[in-house]
Amino acid sequence: MAVNLEQVALYVNAHISTFHNARLEGLKKLKLIGLLKRKNPYLFRAKNLAPTTLVSSLLDAFLSSSEEKHFGDFLEALAIFVLQQTSDGLKSGVTGADLEFARDGVRYVVSIKSGPNWGNSSQYKALKTNFKTAVRVLKQAKNIGEVQPVLGICYGATAPVNNGEYLKLTGQAFWHFLSGSEQLYIDLIEPVGFEAKRHNEEYEQERTKLYTRFTREFLIDYCKDDEINWNKLLQLNSKSGILKPNDTERSTFN
Repeated sequence: MAVNLEQVALYVNAHISTFHNARLEGLKKLKLIGLLKRKNPYLFRAKNLAPTTLVSSLLDAFLSSSEEKHFGDFLEALAIFVLQQTSDGLKSGVTGADLEFARDGVRYVVSIKSGPNWGNSSQYKALKTNFKTAVRVLKQAKNIGEVQPVLGICYGATAPVNNGEYLKLTGQAFWHFLSGSEQLYIDLIEPVGFEAKRHNEEYEQERTKLYTRFTREFLIDYCKDDEINWNKLLQLNSKSGILKPNDTERSTFN
């Protein structure tokens, strides 16, 4: 079945707000102390950051990472919608896989990731293990012939690769695989921007208020004479106590 671009646009328009709402809610729940505990104070000291720059850097880094995750969730859901529309894809019951569908006598098991930097070596190893398990389980069922695992990545320009364990499709190649349309990866850009201006204006207002509040709190709690109290910041971030002589004995495995 060919992809229906009108239906895809309607889906995006109806669901893009989930991304905007998620990042706005994340902004409202954020606490300064949480930011200070998660980043490397030694790096900030080495860069000799001023208090306002440090707060801005912390906030920008966290929000960028958070937005990547929220938008990644949206893209993965969109990919599932497209495949269900074109190939009657079903939610996979196999660990680590998102969808299963049949096309031209081949059973595809698809794991969807938002971007090319989705995982480390351990996660790739787990993916391979999950795909092997999926192939074994599906081939035990009747009327299942060839099984092809697919790692689908929503954006990126890596050429299609079949490494013998799974087929890796990125960006245009992945959206074409889902939909049969060579242009879908481009067609998506307009609906993704649905009401973006309105959402972003609200988000920027909240971000500015949060930055102002965090800067005020940081100047009061972690600065003296507008200079960062690095010792106090380090104690918050890294003070954990020291190893006592008998601690090693308690932790020895028998």
